[in-house]
Amino acid sequence: MSRIFSGAQPSGALHIGNFYGAMQQWVALEKEPGNETIFCVVDAHAITVEYEAKDLPKRVFEAAAGYLAAGLNPEKSIVFIQSDVKEHMELSWYLTTLTMMGELNRMTQFKEKSEQHQENNNAGLFTYPVLMAADILLYKADLIPVGEDQVQHLELARDICRRFNHRFGKVFPEPKPRLSSAPRIMGLDGKHKMSKSRGNTIDLEDSPKVIEKKLKGAFTDPLKVALGSPGRPEVCNIFTLHKAASSPEVVAEVDRDCRSGALPCGTCKMRLRDAMLADLQPVQERYVELRKKPSLVTEAVAQGAERARAIAKSTMADVYGAMGLTSSSQKVPT
Repeated sequence: MSRIFSGAQPSGALHIGNFYGAMQQWVALEKEPGNETIFCVVDAHAITVEYEAKDLPKRVFEAAAGYLAAGLNPEKSIVFIQSDVKEHMELSWYLTTLTMMGELNRMTQFKEKSEQHQENNNAGLFTYPVLMAADILLYKADLIPVGEDQVQHLELARDICRRFNHRFGKVFPEPKPRLSSAPRIMGLDGKHKMSKSRGNTIDLEDSPKVIEKKLKGAFTDPLKVALGSPGRPEVCNIFTLHKAASSPEVVAEVDRDCRSGALPCGTCKMRLRDAMLADLQPVQERYVELRKKPSLVTEAVAQGAERARAIAKSTMADVYGAMGLTSSSQKVPT
């Protein structure tokens, strides 16, 4: 039996990077016999960059609704909001005392984000990976679905786990990564990971016309400049998206016909559009239902938080005992 934990930031409207890069895998893991699955909207991570406080509750709701619309079943999985379980932040502080400054300085995502947010280069952004480690270890999760851009953070979490267990006795299992079959979904610009902040997304709720328009303007192989000229699927982001959205048979056809020059880029993009629409239509229908009945979302995450807190409190009791942080009634020296 595996206990699985993963989460995503409430960064606004969910997009196909979230869906193909994470949520499809989450749903599959939920359905695997013997798995205990825990999925979190990590709103405490989201405030490490500038944000509008009045917009955050809506973003959190949209993210939670997206989890359910994508197919997660709150009766099978624990689905909750990070800030509803305060033990995340408490454990994060304790784990900072076991984390070296040099380790955090080497995190490539901190370097990238600090360049993007130079006006708000705060300590929370720097210690973000420690909170991520706390998110995982708090539930004693042993299998973590991640994209390849998060592998470095998970390796740090494993190092912190080993350090804690070596110093204080074994409390945490060592978490292992499970890479998504589509580990890094690039944006429509073909240069950066798909991200709302970069404006390079296809959103889960985009209409067929909007999806078609966005795909028409999407980056392809820059050397395929003429109709009939051969392409290089391995450098084309549209082909990467085909691998996430299309059947293996279609992927093989696209690969073959692109290389031979028989498949125009426009036709390739429209085949991708059709595959995406087939995936997104049921998600969009569930979104509509959840917006009509928002209590389905709020009740699901409230119940999820209650279940998550029960696990978190048990873990923190183990942490207190291991670290000598016992209750005041027990702090009488002997």
